[in-house]
Order: sequence, then structure tokens, then C-alpha cells
Amino acid sequence: MKRNVLLFGAIAVFFAAIGIYFGNKHHSPAAPESPAVATFFAQQMEDSAGKMHTLGEWQGKTLIVNFWATWCAPCVEEMPELTELQTELAGKHIQILGVGIDSPSNIREFAAKYKITYPLYIAGLTGSELSRQFGNQSGGLPFTVIIGPKGDVRKTYLGRLKMDQLRADIAAL
Repeated sequence: MKRNVLLFGAIAVFFAAIGIYFGNKHHSPAAPESPAVATFFAQQMEDSAGKMHTLGEWQGKTLIVNFWATWCAPCVEEMPELTELQTELAGKHIQILGVGIDSPSNIREFAAKYKITYPLYIAGLTGSELSRQFGNQSGGLPFTVIIGPKGDVRKTYLGRLKMDQLRADIAAL
């Protein structure tokens, strides 16, 4: 009898281990398909509150990455609309991220003055290089990228966003 209990216990532990292994494997995001996305996820950036983040924490979600600067009038104009869109997207596994190509002090002052509801990261000139890797060869701002949950670049936009077009592109995902 005692032998049967030990045997069943060993079998239970074995299957529990298999379940844990496949459960973790299933929930771990796959490596990004795009080299630009892989570089993006490898970055560590400070947010507007001064806390460091690894951008890989967003891997596995659909992202709308908006490269912007405080001195860029079209960037500043579209930010309230992006804030509204982030509110609409709550619970849909889609996240807007702002990547500021500006000084830390300018981004912190901007974040304190305006109520932006999505994360703002401070990239400085690194942000310009990242946007070029996504195809922004001119270096113009604002520049926005939609990254799919598998790490593929779905669409890019150079210039002020047309929110109706962005909403339609998101709906098509």
C-alpha cells in the first residue's frame, strides 16, 4: 500500500513538472521577428518619473510606439489624442509607448504639465537611431510604429497621425 502511494506521488510530481514546463514555455513570448524590434526590446530607458525599465517588458503585446520630442509641435498636438486612444484600448492588450527624443529635464517638465496616460520613456539621441532602424531614414518626427505581438513591424507613420487611419489599422489587427 505504501509503495502504491509513493508510486502515485512520483507520477503526480512528474506530470506537475511537465505541466509547469509547458505552461511557462507557452506563456514566454517568442523572439521578435524584426531585428529593429529586437534592438528596441533590448533597450533600457528611464521613464518620465525617473524609473529605469527594460523595454522587453512589453514583449508579446501589440505596441504603438510613438517617437516624439517636446519641441515638435505636431508631436505635442497628437499626444492628447494618443492619451484618449490609450483609454479606449484599455483591456485590449494594446499599449501606446512614447519614446522621447529630448533631454530628460524637458520630458519630465512636459510629463508633469500634461496628463499623459501612457508610459513616456527618455531616449535622447538613441531614440533617433532606433527610429531609423524602423525605417525613419529622414529622422523626422513624430514617427510611429505598430509592433505586433510576435515582434513584427505592422505599420509605420511619419508625421502627425491621422487618428481615424490609426484606429482603422488597429481594428485590422
